[in-house]
Amino acid sequence: MTEDAQILIARLLAHQTLRRDDKLVKRALSDELFRADLDGRLKACGMKFIDNVYADYVTLALTRDSEAKVFGTRETWQNNNVGLARDGVALLVVLWSLIILPKRERQEAHQLAEEDQNDMFGKEKPLPRAEDTSIGISYRALLADFGDKLGKKTRMDMNLGQLARIGFIERKGDLICEGPLLDLLMDTDTLKDRIINGALSDIFQIPATRTPAVLGMPAADEPITPDTTDYTEDQ
Repeated sequence: MTEDAQILIARLLAHQTLRRDDKLVKRALSDELFRADLDGRLKACGMKFIDNVYADYVTLALTRDSEAKVFGTRETWQNNNVGLARDGVALLVVLWSLIILPKRERQEAHQLAEEDQNDMFGKEKPLPRAEDTSIGISYRALLADFGDKLGKKTRMDMNLGQLARIGFIERKGDLICEGPLLDLLMDTDTLKDRIINGALSDIFQIPATRTPAVLGMPAADEPITPDTTDYTEDQ
C-alpha cells in the first residue's frame, strides 16, 4: 500500500492529471485504507487529492493551510491566476459556464451528448462520463458573442492558447472542448449560483444579484474574483 500511494502521488506530480479509470486512481476512490494513506502523505506535504464525480480526471492541489507559506513568502502575495490576465480569467469563467453547466445537467439527467431525450430508465444507470456528455462550443460563436468584451480576436486567441496549455480546454478545429482541469479546479458550489444569477444573468435572462462571484482554483489556491469590467483592448 505504501509503495502504491507513493507511485500515485509521483505520477500525479509528473503528469498533473490522471483519468478516473486508472488502476491506482480507482483504488484511491474505492479503498478507504488506501485513500487514508494517500491523504495522510499529501497532507504532510501541504497538498490534497482532488476528484469530482462529474469529471473524468483527478489532480492534486495545495491545502488552504499551506497557502500563506507558499504564496506569501515574498513582499507581495503571489497570485494564482496561472499567468492569466483579467480578461483571461473572465474567458475561463465564460467557458466553464457554457461547457460545464450544461454537461452537469446532462449527467444528472443521465442523458448522453448525442441523445435528444432522456432514457426513462436512465436514473438506474451509473452517472455518464464527462467525455460522453460534454459538448464543445464553437470558436466563431464565442468570438461573436463575447469577443468585444474579452479583448477581441487577438486577445481571445492568446488567452485560449494559454487555457489550452494549462489544461482547462482542448481545441478541436472550430470546437473548444472541456480539458482535464476545467471541471476539477473550479469551485462549483460557490460559482454556479453566483455566475448564473450574477455575471451571466443577462445571458440567462435572470435578474442579477449583487453578490460578488469568487472563483476558487485550488491548484494555485488564492481566490480570484472575476468582475464585469469591459476588458476590450484596442487592436
